[in-house]
Amino acid sequence: MEGLNLIGTFAEFKENKNIDRPTMMSVLEDVFRTQLAKMYGTADNFDIIINIDKGDFEIWRNRTVVEVVEDPATQISKEEVDKIDNSYEIGEEYLDKIEPLSFGRRGILNIRQNLAGRIMDIEKANLFNAYRDRIGEVIVGEVYQAWKKEVLVLDEDGNELLLPKTEQIPTDFFRKGETVRAVISRVEMKNNNPVIILSRTSPAFLEKLFEQEVPEIFDGLITIKKIVRIPGERAKVAVESYDDRIDPVGACVGVKGSRIHGIVRELKNENIDIINWTSNTQLLVQRALSPAKLTSVKVGEDGKIYVYLNPSEVSLAIGKNGSNIKLANMLLGADIEIFRDLEENEEEEDDVLLSSFSDEIDEWIIEALQKIGCDTAKSVINLPVDEIARRADLEEETVIEVQKILRSEFED
Repeated sequence: MEGLNLIGTFAEFKENKNIDRPTMMSVLEDVFRTQLAKMYGTADNFDIIINIDKGDFEIWRNRTVVEVVEDPATQISKEEVDKIDNSYEIGEEYLDKIEPLSFGRRGILNIRQNLAGRIMDIEKANLFNAYRDRIGEVIVGEVYQAWKKEVLVLDEDGNELLLPKTEQIPTDFFRKGETVRAVISRVEMKNNNPVIILSRTSPAFLEKLFEQEVPEIFDGLITIKKIVRIPGERAKVAVESYDDRIDPVGACVGVKGSRIHGIVRELKNENIDIINWTSNTQLLVQRALSPAKLTSVKVGEDGKIYVYLNPSEVSLAIGKNGSNIKLANMLLGADIEIFRDLEENEEEEDDVLLSSFSDEIDEWIIEALQKIGCDTAKSVINLPVDEIARRADLEEETVIEVQKILRSEFED
Protein backbone atom coordinates (compact mmCIF):
# COMPACT_ATOMS: atom_id res chain seq x y z
CA MET A 1 0.00 0.00 0.00
CA GLU A 2 2.67 2.40 -1.06
CA GLY A 3 0.29 5.22 -1.91
CA LEU A 4 -1.08 5.43 1.57
CA ASN A 5 2.19 5.28 3.50
CA LEU A 6 0.06 4.86 6.62
CA ILE A 7 2.46 2.60 8.47
CA GLY A 8 5.33 5.03 7.95
CA THR A 9 3.20 7.91 9.13
CA PHE A 10 2.14 6.07 12.25
CA ALA A 11 5.66 4.86 12.98
CA GLU A 12 6.93 8.44 12.79
CA PHE A 13 4.20 9.58 15.15
CA LYS A 14 5.04 6.77 17.56
CA GLU A 15 8.68 7.87 17.55
CA ASN A 16 7.75 11.45 18.45
CA LYS A 17 4.91 10.82 20.91
CA ASN A 18 6.07 7.59 22.55
CA ILE A 19 3.00 5.56 21.75
CA ASP A 20 3.52 1.99 22.90
CA ARG A 21 3.67 -0.84 20.38
CA PRO A 22 0.46 -2.68 21.44
CA THR A 23 -1.53 0.53 21.12
CA MET A 24 -0.09 1.16 17.67
CA MET A 25 -1.01 -2.34 16.50
CA SER A 26 -4.50 -2.12 17.95
CA VAL A 27 -5.26 1.28 16.39
CA LEU A 28 -4.00 0.30 12.94
CA GLU A 29 -5.94 -2.95 12.90
CA ASP A 30 -9.10 -1.23 14.13
CA VAL A 31 -8.82 1.48 11.44
CA PHE A 32 -8.54 -1.10 8.67
CA ARG A 33 -11.32 -3.30 10.05
CA THR A 34 -13.64 -0.28 10.20
CA GLN A 35 -13.06 0.42 6.50
CA LEU A 36 -13.36 -3.27 5.54
CA ALA A 37 -16.69 -3.50 7.37
CA LYS A 38 -17.95 -0.53 5.36
CA MET A 39 -16.86 -2.10 2.08
CA TYR A 40 -17.81 -5.76 2.62
CA GLY A 41 -20.45 -5.62 5.37
CA THR A 42 -18.26 -7.50 7.84
CA ALA A 43 -14.59 -7.62 8.80
CA ASP A 44 -14.73 -10.80 10.87
CA ASN A 45 -13.31 -13.01 8.12
CA PHE A 46 -10.27 -10.83 7.37
CA ASP A 47 -6.73 -11.39 8.61
CA ILE A 48 -4.69 -8.21 8.97
CA ILE A 49 -0.93 -8.73 9.26
CA ILE A 50 1.02 -5.63 10.30
CA ASN A 51 4.80 -5.43 10.44
CA ILE A 52 5.66 -2.25 12.35
CA ASP A 53 9.42 -2.71 12.00
CA LYS A 54 9.36 -3.05 8.20
CA GLY A 55 6.55 -0.56 7.75
CA ASP A 56 4.24 -2.78 5.67
CA PHE A 57 1.12 -4.90 6.05
CA GLU A 58 -1.08 -7.43 4.30
CA ILE A 59 -4.84 -8.00 4.34
CA TRP A 60 -6.25 -11.45 3.54
CA ARG A 61 -9.90 -12.37 3.11
CA ASN A 62 -11.13 -15.85 4.17
CA ARG A 63 -14.12 -17.29 2.29
CA THR A 64 -15.62 -20.77 2.25
CA VAL A 65 -15.83 -22.55 -1.12
CA VAL A 66 -19.48 -23.51 -1.84
CA GLU A 67 -21.57 -24.71 -4.73
CA VAL A 68 -24.14 -21.91 -4.46
CA VAL A 69 -23.22 -18.59 -2.82
CA GLU A 70 -25.71 -17.36 -0.22
CA ASP A 71 -23.43 -14.85 1.55
CA PRO A 72 -20.92 -13.14 -0.79
CA ALA A 73 -19.07 -11.66 2.16
CA THR A 74 -18.05 -15.03 3.58
CA GLN A 75 -18.55 -17.45 0.64
CA ILE A 76 -17.17 -17.95 -2.87
CA SER A 77 -18.45 -20.30 -5.57
CA LYS A 78 -16.48 -23.33 -6.72
CA GLU A 79 -16.88 -22.11 -10.28
CA GLU A 80 -15.20 -18.78 -9.49
CA VAL A 81 -12.38 -20.43 -7.54
CA ASP A 82 -11.67 -22.88 -10.38
CA LYS A 83 -10.89 -19.93 -12.66
CA ILE A 84 -8.02 -19.09 -10.33
CA ASP A 85 -7.03 -22.45 -8.86
CA ASN A 86 -8.94 -25.71 -9.48
CA SER A 87 -7.31 -27.53 -6.56
CA TYR A 88 -9.88 -26.28 -4.03
CA GLU A 89 -12.76 -28.51 -2.88
CA ILE A 90 -16.16 -27.50 -1.56
CA GLY A 91 -15.96 -26.68 2.17
CA GLU A 92 -12.35 -25.55 2.09
CA GLU A 93 -11.21 -22.02 3.00
CA TYR A 94 -10.08 -19.83 0.13
CA LEU A 95 -7.73 -16.89 0.90
CA ASP A 96 -7.32 -13.94 -1.41
CA LYS A 97 -5.21 -10.87 -0.82
CA ILE A 98 -6.93 -7.47 -0.68
CA GLU A 99 -4.92 -4.98 -2.71
CA PRO A 100 -4.68 -1.35 -1.61
CA LEU A 101 -6.26 -0.07 -4.80
CA SER A 102 -9.48 -1.92 -3.97
CA PHE A 103 -10.16 0.62 -1.21
CA GLY A 104 -10.64 3.33 -3.79
CA ARG A 105 -9.86 7.01 -3.39
CA ARG A 106 -12.70 7.65 -0.96
CA GLY A 107 -11.77 4.62 1.15
CA ILE A 108 -8.14 5.72 1.35
CA LEU A 109 -9.26 9.18 2.47
CA ASN A 110 -11.49 7.63 5.16
CA ILE A 111 -8.61 5.54 6.47
CA ARG A 112 -6.33 8.56 6.66
CA GLN A 113 -8.93 10.68 8.45
CA ASN A 114 -9.81 7.89 10.86
CA LEU A 115 -6.16 7.27 11.63
CA ALA A 116 -5.48 10.98 12.14
CA GLY A 117 -8.46 11.23 14.52
CA ARG A 118 -7.38 8.21 16.53
CA ILE A 119 -3.82 9.52 16.75
CA MET A 120 -5.10 12.87 18.00
CA ASP A 121 -7.31 11.18 20.62
CA ILE A 122 -4.36 9.14 21.87
CA GLU A 123 -2.20 12.24 22.05
CA LYS A 124 -4.86 14.10 24.05
CA ALA A 125 -5.39 11.19 26.43
CA ASN A 126 -1.65 10.78 26.99
CA LEU A 127 -1.21 14.51 27.65
CA PHE A 128 -4.16 14.60 30.06
CA ASN A 129 -2.99 11.54 32.01
CA ALA A 130 0.63 12.69 32.12
CA TYR A 131 -0.16 16.12 33.54
CA ARG A 132 -2.93 14.87 35.85
CA ASP A 133 -0.24 12.85 37.63
CA ARG A 134 1.98 15.96 37.86
CA ILE A 135 -0.44 18.32 39.62
CA GLY A 136 1.48 20.23 42.29
CA GLU A 137 4.78 19.97 40.42
CA VAL A 138 6.77 23.06 39.42
CA ILE A 139 7.45 23.32 35.71
CA VAL A 140 9.66 25.67 33.68
CA GLY A 141 8.30 26.62 30.28
CA GLU A 142 8.77 29.15 27.50
CA VAL A 143 6.31 31.95 26.86
CA TYR A 144 4.93 31.46 23.37
CA GLN A 145 2.23 34.11 23.40
CA ALA A 146 1.12 36.70 25.96
CA TRP A 147 -2.48 37.93 25.86
CA LYS A 148 -4.45 40.21 28.12
CA LYS A 149 -6.22 37.45 30.03
CA GLU A 150 -3.69 34.62 29.84
CA VAL A 151 -0.23 33.53 28.77
CA LEU A 152 0.41 30.54 26.51
CA VAL A 153 3.41 28.53 27.71
CA LEU A 154 5.16 25.67 25.92
CA ASP A 155 6.81 22.85 27.83
CA GLU A 156 9.97 21.06 26.68
CA ASP A 157 7.90 18.78 24.42
CA GLY A 158 6.01 21.66 22.80
CA ASN A 159 2.75 21.01 24.69
CA GLU A 160 0.58 24.07 25.31
CA LEU A 161 -0.03 25.17 28.91
CA LEU A 162 -2.08 28.13 30.13
CA LEU A 163 -1.18 30.66 32.80
CA PRO A 164 -4.36 32.75 33.36
CA LYS A 165 -4.12 36.35 34.53
CA THR A 166 -5.89 35.34 37.74
CA GLU A 167 -3.05 32.91 38.47
CA GLN A 168 -0.30 35.47 37.86
CA ILE A 169 1.35 37.69 40.45
CA PRO A 170 0.01 41.24 39.94
CA THR A 171 3.44 42.53 38.91
CA ASP A 172 4.13 39.67 36.49
CA PHE A 173 4.88 40.75 32.94
CA PHE A 174 5.92 38.26 30.28
CA ARG A 175 7.33 38.58 26.78
CA LYS A 176 7.50 35.96 24.06
CA GLY A 177 10.56 33.75 24.44
CA GLU A 178 10.99 34.33 28.18
CA THR A 179 11.09 31.41 30.60
CA VAL A 180 8.44 31.18 33.29
CA ARG A 181 8.26 29.00 36.38
CA ALA A 182 4.89 27.96 37.82
CA VAL A 183 3.13 25.09 39.54
CA ILE A 184 0.76 22.76 37.70
CA SER A 185 -2.52 23.74 39.34
CA ARG A 186 -5.16 21.62 37.62
CA VAL A 187 -5.91 19.66 34.45
CA GLU A 188 -9.32 19.84 32.79
CA MET A 189 -11.03 18.47 29.69
CA LYS A 190 -12.84 21.14 27.67
CA ASN A 191 -14.55 20.18 24.40
CA ASN A 192 -12.58 16.93 24.47
CA ASN A 193 -9.30 18.84 24.68
CA PRO A 194 -6.96 18.72 27.70
CA VAL A 195 -6.32 22.11 29.29
CA ILE A 196 -3.35 22.37 31.67
CA ILE A 197 -3.63 25.34 34.03
CA LEU A 198 -0.53 26.79 35.69
CA SER A 199 -0.40 29.04 38.75
CA ARG A 200 2.09 31.41 40.35
CA THR A 201 -0.31 32.63 43.05
CA SER A 202 -1.10 29.25 44.63
CA PRO A 203 0.36 28.51 48.09
CA ALA A 204 1.50 25.22 46.52
CA PHE A 205 3.88 27.20 44.27
CA LEU A 206 5.53 28.84 47.27
CA GLU A 207 5.71 25.49 49.06
CA LYS A 208 7.50 23.87 46.09
CA LEU A 209 9.94 26.78 45.88
CA PHE A 210 10.84 26.18 49.53
CA GLU A 211 11.31 22.47 48.81
CA GLN A 212 13.74 23.34 46.02
CA GLU A 213 15.70 25.89 48.05
CA VAL A 214 15.69 24.25 51.51
CA PRO A 215 17.11 20.69 51.59
CA GLU A 216 15.74 20.10 55.10
CA ILE A 217 12.19 20.58 53.79
CA PHE A 218 12.80 18.31 50.81
CA ASP A 219 14.23 15.63 53.14
CA GLY A 220 11.31 15.92 55.55
CA LEU A 221 13.32 17.24 58.50
CA ILE A 222 11.29 20.45 58.40
CA THR A 223 7.57 20.45 57.68
CA ILE A 224 5.58 23.33 56.24
CA LYS A 225 2.40 23.35 58.33
CA LYS A 226 0.56 26.11 56.50
CA ILE A 227 1.10 28.81 53.88
CA VAL A 228 -1.09 31.88 53.33
CA ARG A 229 -0.44 34.47 50.65
CA ILE A 230 -1.49 37.78 49.23
CA PRO A 231 0.36 37.16 45.95
CA GLY A 232 3.07 39.68 45.16
CA GLU A 233 2.54 41.49 48.45
CA ARG A 234 3.04 39.32 51.50
CA ALA A 235 3.03 35.72 52.69
CA LYS A 236 3.28 33.87 55.97
CA VAL A 237 4.85 30.42 56.16
CA ALA A 238 4.47 28.38 59.35
CA VAL A 239 7.18 25.73 59.73
CA GLU A 240 7.98 23.03 62.25
CA SER A 241 11.01 20.83 62.85
CA TYR A 242 10.91 17.35 64.34
CA ASP A 243 14.61 17.59 65.16
CA ASP A 244 15.38 19.84 68.15
CA ARG A 245 18.83 20.51 66.71
CA ILE A 246 17.37 22.25 63.66
CA ASP A 247 16.07 25.81 63.77
CA PRO A 248 13.31 25.69 61.11
CA VAL A 249 13.14 29.46 60.63
CA GLY A 250 16.91 29.84 60.36
CA ALA A 251 17.17 26.93 57.96
CA CYS A 252 14.52 28.42 55.67
CA VAL A 253 16.14 31.86 55.68
CA GLY A 254 19.67 30.55 55.15
CA VAL A 255 22.98 32.22 55.90
CA LYS A 256 22.53 35.95 55.34
CA GLY A 257 19.19 35.18 53.69
CA SER A 258 20.80 33.10 50.92
CA ARG A 259 17.88 30.68 50.67
CA ILE A 260 14.96 33.05 51.03
CA HIS A 261 16.34 35.67 48.62
CA GLY A 262 15.93 33.43 45.58
CA ILE A 263 12.30 32.73 46.49
CA VAL A 264 11.57 36.41 47.08
CA ARG A 265 13.00 37.32 43.67
CA GLU A 266 10.93 34.65 41.94
CA LEU A 267 7.80 36.05 43.62
CA LYS A 268 8.54 39.64 42.53
CA ASN A 269 9.79 40.78 45.95
CA GLU A 270 6.87 39.31 47.87
CA ASN A 271 7.53 39.84 51.59
CA ILE A 272 7.74 36.41 53.26
CA ASP A 273 7.33 35.98 57.02
CA ILE A 274 8.55 32.63 58.34
CA ILE A 275 7.25 31.70 61.77
CA ASN A 276 7.57 28.72 64.08
CA TRP A 277 4.39 26.68 64.19
CA THR A 278 2.82 25.92 67.57
CA SER A 279 -0.42 24.32 68.74
CA ASN A 280 -0.70 27.06 71.38
CA THR A 281 -3.25 29.44 69.84
CA GLN A 282 -2.24 32.50 71.86
CA LEU A 283 1.44 32.04 71.06
CA LEU A 284 0.66 31.45 67.39
CA VAL A 285 -1.36 34.69 67.29
CA GLN A 286 1.59 36.61 68.72
CA ARG A 287 3.90 35.15 66.09
CA ALA A 288 1.39 35.68 63.28
CA LEU A 289 0.98 39.39 64.10
CA SER A 290 4.72 40.01 64.37
CA PRO A 291 6.42 42.50 64.37
CA ALA A 292 3.67 44.02 66.54
CA LYS A 293 4.04 43.38 70.27
CA LEU A 294 0.81 42.30 71.89
CA THR A 295 -0.32 43.10 75.41
CA SER A 296 -2.71 40.17 75.72
CA VAL A 297 -4.65 37.63 73.65
CA LYS A 298 -8.05 36.16 74.49
CA VAL A 299 -9.97 33.47 72.65
CA GLY A 300 -13.72 33.98 72.85
CA GLU A 301 -16.36 31.28 73.08
CA ASP A 302 -17.54 32.34 69.64
CA GLY A 303 -14.16 31.35 68.18
CA LYS A 304 -13.04 34.93 67.65
CA ILE A 305 -9.63 36.02 68.86
CA TYR A 306 -9.40 39.33 70.74
CA VAL A 307 -6.00 41.01 70.67
CA TYR A 308 -5.03 43.95 72.90
CA LEU A 309 -1.97 46.08 72.23
CA ASN A 310 -0.60 49.57 72.74
CA PRO A 311 -1.88 52.22 70.30
CA SER A 312 1.61 52.60 68.82
CA GLU A 313 1.60 48.92 67.83
CA VAL A 314 -1.75 48.94 66.03
CA SER A 315 -0.39 49.96 62.64
CA LEU A 316 2.27 47.22 62.80
CA ALA A 317 -0.34 44.58 63.63
CA ILE A 318 -2.56 45.70 60.77
CA GLY A 319 0.25 46.08 58.24
CA LYS A 320 0.26 47.88 54.90
CA ASN A 321 -3.22 47.82 53.39
CA GLY A 322 -4.27 45.51 56.22
CA SER A 323 -2.09 42.67 54.87
CA ASN A 324 -0.64 41.54 58.21
CA ILE A 325 -3.97 41.16 60.01
CA LYS A 326 -5.56 39.59 56.92
CA LEU A 327 -2.84 36.92 56.65
CA ALA A 328 -2.98 36.28 60.39
CA ASN A 329 -6.73 35.65 60.07
CA MET A 330 -6.05 33.19 57.24
CA LEU A 331 -3.27 31.43 59.12
CA LEU A 332 -5.34 31.00 62.30
CA GLY A 333 -8.53 30.26 60.42
CA ALA A 334 -10.36 32.62 62.75
CA ASP A 335 -11.37 36.28 62.98
CA ILE A 336 -8.90 38.42 64.91
CA GLU A 337 -10.21 41.66 66.42
CA ILE A 338 -7.72 44.30 67.52
CA PHE A 339 -8.28 46.58 70.51
CA ARG A 340 -6.08 49.38 71.73
CA ASP A 341 -4.91 49.10 75.32
CA LEU A 342 -5.36 52.53 76.95
CA GLU A 343 -2.62 53.83 79.19
CA GLU A 344 -3.26 53.53 82.92
CA ASN A 345 -3.16 57.30 83.41
CA GLU A 346 -5.47 57.93 80.48
CA GLU A 347 -8.86 58.92 81.76
CA GLU A 348 -11.81 57.01 80.45
CA GLU A 349 -13.76 60.13 79.54
CA ASP A 350 -11.01 61.21 77.11
CA ASP A 351 -12.31 58.69 74.59
CA VAL A 352 -15.38 56.56 73.94
CA LEU A 353 -15.55 52.95 72.80
CA LEU A 354 -16.86 52.57 69.28
CA SER A 355 -19.34 49.94 70.46
CA SER A 356 -21.15 52.69 72.37
CA PHE A 357 -22.41 54.09 69.05
CA SER A 358 -24.29 50.95 67.99
CA ASP A 359 -27.58 52.89 68.03
CA GLU A 360 -26.25 55.37 65.44
CA ILE A 361 -23.75 53.31 63.41
CA ASP A 362 -24.50 49.94 61.80
CA GLU A 363 -22.96 46.98 63.62
CA TRP A 364 -21.15 45.72 60.51
CA ILE A 365 -19.43 49.09 60.08
CA ILE A 366 -18.30 49.06 63.72
CA GLU A 367 -16.91 45.52 63.27
CA ALA A 368 -15.05 46.55 60.11
CA LEU A 369 -13.46 49.46 61.97
CA GLN A 370 -12.59 47.33 65.00
CA LYS A 371 -10.80 44.81 62.77
CA ILE A 372 -8.36 47.51 61.66
CA GLY A 373 -7.68 48.56 65.25
CA CYS A 374 -10.14 51.46 65.43
CA ASP A 375 -12.07 50.49 68.55
CA THR A 376 -12.55 54.01 69.96
CA ALA A 377 -14.06 57.19 68.62
CA LYS A 378 -10.82 59.14 68.58
CA SER A 379 -8.95 56.34 66.79
CA VAL A 380 -11.40 56.79 63.90
CA ILE A 381 -11.43 60.59 63.97
CA ASN A 382 -7.63 60.86 63.97
CA LEU A 383 -7.15 58.79 60.80
CA PRO A 384 -7.53 60.17 57.25
CA VAL A 385 -10.74 59.24 55.47
CA ASP A 386 -9.01 57.54 52.53
CA GLU A 387 -6.83 55.43 54.81
CA ILE A 388 -9.82 54.14 56.80
CA ALA A 389 -11.75 53.46 53.61
CA ARG A 390 -8.85 51.46 52.17
CA ARG A 391 -8.08 49.46 55.30
CA ALA A 392 -11.67 48.71 56.32
CA ASP A 393 -12.94 48.30 52.76
CA LEU A 394 -15.59 50.99 53.24
CA GLU A 395 -16.92 53.75 51.00
CA GLU A 396 -15.39 57.16 51.72
CA GLU A 397 -18.90 58.63 52.07
CA THR A 398 -19.59 56.08 54.81
CA VAL A 399 -16.37 56.98 56.66
CA ILE A 400 -17.15 60.72 56.44
CA GLU A 401 -20.61 60.11 57.92
CA VAL A 402 -19.17 57.96 60.74
CA GLN A 403 -16.57 60.61 61.63
CA LYS A 404 -19.31 63.24 61.67
CA ILE A 405 -21.30 61.20 64.19
CA LEU A 406 -18.24 60.65 66.39
CA ARG A 407 -17.14 64.28 66.35
CA SER A 408 -20.59 65.40 67.48
CA GLU A 409 -20.05 63.36 70.64
CA PHE A 410 -17.05 65.45 71.66
CA GLU A 411 -18.56 68.72 70.49
CA ASP A 412 -21.48 68.10 72.81
